[in-house]
Amino acid sequence: MSDHDIGIIQWDDFQRVMLVAGTVTHVEDFPEARKPPYRIRVDFGPYGEKKTSAQVKALYAPEDLVGQQVVGVINFPEKQIGPVRSQFLLTGFETPDGVVITTLERPVPNGTRMS
Repeated sequence: MSDHDIGIIQWDDFQRVMLVAGTVTHVEDFPEARKPPYRIRVDFGPYGEKKTSAQVKALYAPEDLVGQQVVGVINFPEKQIGPVRSQFLLTGFETPDGVVITTLERPVPNGTRMS
């Protein structure tokens, strides 16, 4: 794959994306959605607690997620997902078994930006 095929961006483009560490505080089922995901709340420190919906049930039980530090994009516009207003994008990697959530190898303060 060439550089042209992957859509090269400039450093300024990357700096505009707020990839931030936060701690999962609450996870619950979301049966009203078409493909039932979890409703997840994450504490992003100075950016506050934000909620989202994520289809990560294949690999995670709620008790596996609460207390985990994750990476979220917090500066996308809010998106309506059924009755939930998603306030951030929980990042992860698609695999044949399900989405593997982006977590941190060691703790950092909530609200720390990826660099």
